Parts: sequence; structure tokens; C-alpha cells
Amino acid sequence: MAQQRDLPSLLAKIDAFIERELAPLEKDHPQFFDHRREFARTDLERGGAPSREWEELLVEMMRRADKAGLYRHGLPAALGGSDGTNLEMGVIREHLANRPPGLHSDLQTESSCVGNFPIVLVLHALGSPEQRKLVEPLLRHEIVCAFGLTEPGHGSDATWLETRAVRKGDDWVLNGAKRFNTGMHIAQYDIVFARTSGKPGDAKGITAFLVRTDAPGFEVPYHHWTFNMPSDHSEVVLRDVHVPNSSIIGGEGEGLAAAMLFVHENRIRQAASSLGAAQFCVDRSVKYARERTVFGRPLAVNQAIQFPLVELHTDCALLRELIRDTASQMDDHGGPAVSDRVSMCNFRANRLACDAADRAIQVHGGIGYTRALPFEHIYRHHRRYRITEGSEEMQIRNIARSLFGFGHRAPGRSQR
Repeated sequence: MAQQRDLPSLLAKIDAFIERELAPLEKDHPQFFDHRREFARTDLERGGAPSREWEELLVEMMRRADKAGLYRHGLPAALGGSDGTNLEMGVIREHLANRPPGLHSDLQTESSCVGNFPIVLVLHALGSPEQRKLVEPLLRHEIVCAFGLTEPGHGSDATWLETRAVRKGDDWVLNGAKRFNTGMHIAQYDIVFARTSGKPGDAKGITAFLVRTDAPGFEVPYHHWTFNMPSDHSEVVLRDVHVPNSSIIGGEGEGLAAAMLFVHENRIRQAASSLGAAQFCVDRSVKYARERTVFGRPLAVNQAIQFPLVELHTDCALLRELIRDTASQMDDHGGPAVSDRVSMCNFRANRLACDAADRAIQVHGGIGYTRALPFEHIYRHHRRYRITEGSEEMQIRNIARSLFGFGHRAPGRSQR
């Protein structure tokens, strides 16, 4: 099993950084954190994309975190990180989510004072020497790279994507469309997945291309207005976009490896964040129920209040053990070896966060439904996680494939 650092000391260091560096920034920009939060963060004149002032504040947060030695914790030492393990990152992300939403961990952009960098890991692991030169500028926020897998007609069924790339001399010509292509309002690069060989449904034959967003034929017609705003989830159209052969990431026809590296990292860390948010909702609800007096008695004495919160609290405890054990197994064996367990963590934790936020609203009554409290904000953000990185239905299907032996492993072969 991978050796772990002194996590309590690390969490204390993170908390001290938040209070010392980020709390004053939040105080200076209250409109981004009170009842005005989504309105202040959204630029209505730019199609609902994040406002520049909000994004500048996020970048300042990340710069301060980098200077404090926290931001790159989960990255390899070769990239200035601390070789942080999946287990450590799981504990950290739960810890960051188990407090009121704030600058330390923005749910909409998934920016955090301890960063999550799936695109950096893709370029570092699979990119050419030239492509890997983009890693440091990405970490310093000098450039932005997006990830274009989902399409108007295809989401979880990614191997059926319709974007095509055809070889033409030393170039490839891309045609197709992408949907919910996050970050395209500011990105200089986009990792675009296109079929270069094989037939629809084949895992082989999908290639990942690093595409300049200013390339002729690359268009971003609009951003989607979503359940939670601001939204940088863009629609992208590619019409005869020419890219050199050197733009391929990880080998022709092998693009699915890049996609899987991306989603496995995100799935386990999403799960940890959802767990932290769920526990926060439970803890706040218990506190309120103990303080609130109804009919001359504390609200907490009512079993109708106790029982749902007990169930949620129990689910949090069970998931905490599953997530941490799965993260440790990922450190020892790699994400693909425990893909079914990662899916278990992901779909159950994301659903739990939504259930806990909904229950918190109910326990708090009318005031819980207002924007004065954070529960509606938590619900709307974590509801997205039940769709992204593979919908919860796809996560369940992944588990069933392992359980019933429809995949490459026989039932019961998951690492324990």
C-alpha cells in the first residue's frame, strides 16, 4: 500500500492558508459568496460565461495556493508537485467540501486551492515533448486547454462519436461538433476526440488531437445556459479544421486511453467532494435541529427529523471507507484495475450529495429554501456530477459489467 503523509498536519496547513489568504479575499468580494453569487459570477453580455472579475479572483486564489506549496500537491514531483496519492487527494477534497462553499473550492469551475489537473496528467503521460511544454503554462494559468469528447448526439456512448478526422498529406482534417466543451470562452487549445479508423462503437480508431481554438473552421457558436450559472459549457463546431500530424496525443487510434485517464482521476475526486458536501449538509442540519425550538421543544427530538439524517450520516460513513479504500487501491494497482469500484464511489456519492442537500433544505424549512443558506447552491452544483464523467446509469452499467462478467474481468476479480 502507498505510504501516506501526515494528513492531519496537511489539512491543518490548508485550513490555515484558507483563513490567512482566502478569507480576506472573500471579505473584499462579498457579492461572489452571498445571495448574489451566481448573478455576480455570470456575464450576461457574454452568453452567460463566467465574469472576468470572478475568473481573475479564482486565478489569484490559485496563484496564492501555488506560492504556499498547496496547489500542485497531487502532481508528480517532476511537475512541481508532492506526488500526492489518490488517497490523499480523496481526503483533501472531502475536507475542502465539508465547509461552506467558498473561494477555496469553486464547484462550478472545479478550481481549488489544492488543484485537480486531469488535462495536465494527460499531456504529461501521453503527450509529445512539444506538447508537454504546455504543462507549465497551463499550471501558471497563462494558457487554457479544454477537453472535447461529448457531442450533440453522443455523451456516455463516446465510442459512437461522429466527429471525423481524415488524413490529408501531413495534416488531418477534422469535421464534427462538440457539446458541453468546458472552458471554450477563454481556451487557446482544445483536446478534440475524432474517429480516424474503425466503425462506430469500436474502442480502437478514436484519436485525440490537440487543436488550436483560433484555427480556421473552429467555431464556438454559444454557451449553454444550465441549471447552475455561470456556464462555460460550450457548443463547438469544426468545419474542415486542419491540424498537423504532430497534434496527435498518445498515438493514432489510441485516444480512448487519454479519455479514460481523464475520467478515472475525476470520478474518484468527484466522489470525495460529493461526500464532503453531503457530510456538511448533515452536520449543519443536525446543528440547526438542536438549536431550533418548535412547539416548545428542540426540533431534534422529532424522529421525522432524526431518522433521515441518521440514514444520511450512516451513508456518509460507509462511503468514506469505500472511497478511501478504492483510492488506495488505485494508488497500488491503477484506476482501470478497480474501475467498477471507482464507479460505485462516484454514483453513490454524487447521489448522496443531492439527497443530503435536499434534506438540509427540508430540515431548515423556509429559510433553507432561501439563497441566504448554501444548500440550493450545493444541490445545483452536485446535481451536475450525476451526469458528467459518465452518467450514473453508465457507472452502474460499468459495475454490472464486472459483476456479471460481461467485461474483461470475471465477477469478483476487483482488487480488495
